[in-house]
Amino acid sequence: MDYFLIYKPFQVLSQFTSTEGKLCLKDILHVPTDVYPVGRLDYDSEGLLLITNDKSINQQLLNPIFAHQRTYWVQVEGAITNEALAQLTKGVSINVDGKIYQTKSATLAQLPDSIAVPDRNPPIRFRKNIPTSWVSIQLTEGKNRQVRKMFAQVGFPVLRLIRAKLGKYSIQEMQPGDCLSLTAAEVQEGFFR
Repeated sequence: MDYFLIYKPFQVLSQFTSTEGKLCLKDILHVPTDVYPVGRLDYDSEGLLLITNDKSINQQLLNPIFAHQRTYWVQVEGAITNEALAQLTKGVSINVDGKIYQTKSATLAQLPDSIAVPDRNPPIRFRKNIPTSWVSIQLTEGKNRQVRKMFAQVGFPVLRLIRAKLGKYSIQEMQPGDCLSLTAAEVQEGFFR
């Protein structure tokens, strides 16, 4: 079995087939042809993604009953408030496939503005009169565009979204496009213990 942990760059599809002329994983990785991503990150999100040909991993990581943790670093427009953080911690109502969904409780923390993240190409739009804030949010669920919808619900649009931690693995010391080969033991240790 093959296991790869990648730092998916911004504006790359989380799949090996391009649509609408967009970059996809095949354009940035040289991995066996029988691997596939476990889960996904939106085209306009970046960060950690596990790629494997081990079909048993998919069920273990994606089924909500296993409550697998994912940590995102979110840059939002505006100075985030304690009230917004409290609402997000408790859970908010978002629209998922036309139905109202109450998100589970999450763990949030404000991050320093000096957080070390790789430059994004293209960079986010800078507006001198509108501050931004960085927030860490840890979830055990992953609905479509959930983090973006959650922050929009409390009035803070997302400018940049990075999946910074997946299991015990972190983007620390990684750059967009980096790919690490893992052993089966490292996957078990990093995701299931």
